[in-house]
Amino acid sequence: MLRSAHRVAIRLFAQEGEGRIVDRAVDRVQLARTVLGAVATIALILAYNVDRNRLEDAAWSGVANLIVAPLVLLIAGPLVILGFIHYAPSSLRPHLRSRLRAPLKAVGWYVLTLVVISGILVLTARTLDANDGRSWWEYVLGVAAIIVIVWGFPFFFMASLYSARSAFNSAQIHPLLPPILTLALVWVFAVFNLLADGMPGGPPVVQFCFMLGGPLSVTAVSLWELRRMRTRFGVTLRA
Repeated sequence: MLRSAHRVAIRLFAQEGEGRIVDRAVDRVQLARTVLGAVATIALILAYNVDRNRLEDAAWSGVANLIVAPLVLLIAGPLVILGFIHYAPSSLRPHLRSRLRAPLKAVGWYVLTLVVISGILVLTARTLDANDGRSWWEYVLGVAAIIVIVWGFPFFFMASLYSARSAFNSAQIHPLLPPILTLALVWVFAVFNLLADGMPGGPPVVQFCFMLGGPLSVTAVSLWELRRMRTRFGVTLRA
């Protein structure tokens, strides 16, 4: 079941087409940044004893961000893409607009997945709460709920991971879009986390690292990736 869910998630949300530039050096740096960021967060928590529950909160926050990232992309992504197309030369805009089909298709599948899973669970809960006797409808909903739990949840989790990583296959529009969307997404999350959780306790250096360490490091890697695309692969939006 997990293999099936993973295969479908890749087919729908990780098909980046010919537009995606594979740069192993960037992939290694991104992986190293993620690992070092997690290690640094744990080290700061243990060294300064900011909060006994901070480690658990940070772990759950990271998982929540992975799940919420595609939802944030659904809101912020269109604005970034519209700005990107508007900034492009007028001669290139029709081509970029013609490439919107693949990302829109990925967005449609993701929204449909969310609606179907939520709808089945809500209908099942309401039907069971009614407790008006067993019927064929209740058995159908019961089977559907089991499928959602066994196959739907893993699929949704992997779809969220791949959607966040590929920015809903946005590389099919232009290779520069994924790192640009990553830049926008990380700062949206930084503001959201600040408004939701506030500043952590501890010395100012710890507060700075917790709040800005992640966004600044992601920004640095994304800008470096954009520079490598221009200097190594000759990819630019404007000449």
